[in-house]
Amino acid sequence: MEGMLKTGTMLRSAGKNDYTVKKMLGQGGQGEVYEVTCNGDKYALKWYYKHTATPRQKKILERLIEKGRPDDCFLWPCDLVKRKGASFGYIMPLRPGHYKSIVDLMKRKAEPSFYNLCKAAYNLTRGYQLLHKAGYQYRDISFGNVFFDPDTGEVMICDNDNVVPNGTLDGGVYGTPRFMAPEIVRGEKKSSRNTDLYSLAVLLFYMFMLNHPLEGKLEAKIRCMDIHAMNRLYGTAPLFIWDPDDDSNRPLPGYQDNAIIYWDLYPEQLRALFTKSFTTGLAEPAKRVTENKWLETFSNMMAGIIICPDCHAEILYDRDKEEKGLPHVCWNCKREVKVPSKIVIGKNRIIITSRTKLYMHHINNDFDMRTVIGEVMINPNDRSKWGIRNVSRNTWTYYKGDGTGVPVPPGKAATIAKDAKIDFGEITGEFV
Repeated sequence: MEGMLKTGTMLRSAGKNDYTVKKMLGQGGQGEVYEVTCNGDKYALKWYYKHTATPRQKKILERLIEKGRPDDCFLWPCDLVKRKGASFGYIMPLRPGHYKSIVDLMKRKAEPSFYNLCKAAYNLTRGYQLLHKAGYQYRDISFGNVFFDPDTGEVMICDNDNVVPNGTLDGGVYGTPRFMAPEIVRGEKKSSRNTDLYSLAVLLFYMFMLNHPLEGKLEAKIRCMDIHAMNRLYGTAPLFIWDPDDDSNRPLPGYQDNAIIYWDLYPEQLRALFTKSFTTGLAEPAKRVTENKWLETFSNMMAGIIICPDCHAEILYDRDKEEKGLPHVCWNCKREVKVPSKIVIGKNRIIITSRTKLYMHHINNDFDMRTVIGEVMINPNDRSKWGIRNVSRNTWTYYKGDGTGVPVPPGKAATIAKDAKIDFGEITGEFV
């Protein structure tokens, strides 16, 4: 497949690096993407069409390259490439081939575990949070710009060449149909951090429910999805498919089954955030769910995986269900599953299994879900005795049920026992 650049073409960058075009990878609305090499390393090059290679686009790229990426998950522009009298493009890291798109997830070509799905959602949300903290808006969050590893939950966010400082009102990309906030669809507002939050909620709903949050009976009745129908469905009269006060747009059995199957599969904590996103959040942009709320929920979901002892399916712990005295039932074999012991640390509830790890976030609420500070261990001489090994740099204090305190230095373990507590220094956790 040949494009604007032929195989073997040599290009010199603004950073005085030489890149060789190897092959064309694909094309989109703004330009073509190629695999290139420089000093033996592989990169991706986005080369703009003549009509999209504007001075404004070049200025955006120069600013992004100068400031650098807000997180490693972004395939961020890192070098500018030009040809005399022609267009220009930018260099970015090359996405590994084993990463899948959200479209692959929806088509069941990617089957992550519930844990890795929650982790992907967490990493994705964390990436956009760091982007916003750096003062940017993404403007075009959709499932076409996100890739993830189904086996690890790691994510990569591409197409970052339209990222601009928040509050920038200089035109350009406003979003992707079905993902744009209602106020953009209606032509009332331009893109901002608040419209990013709406698009993020739609993307997350797709990831967990494999359905659009506004596409229920009302969408199924549309015979011609023209601009007028889309404006009504997504802009002037949007209605959440699970709106608690209006059931006129419920998913249609036999047509929108994914939304019906998956909605009850997830804990109330997640469903409540989606409900707020597509009820209050439809009309009041300033009250949309923030990244912090999503991250708190996803971290608890990752820490709340219960394995069914009969069929080994993953079940998500639901605090609301337990508080109401309702049983946890395996979605696969339909048998009731006992909730294991937990350690409660502030807002975090961590289910105790042989694979459980405590992360820095659990004690600092800093959203660091990479640094492990504790891990469950089983006594090799007595498998009925479990503990949490301190793998942090700090000494903990373990309090037995009678209040007796014992130091737990790094490398040692605290016994898991009902009503016992661990003082981590910043916060205390209790076994329940």
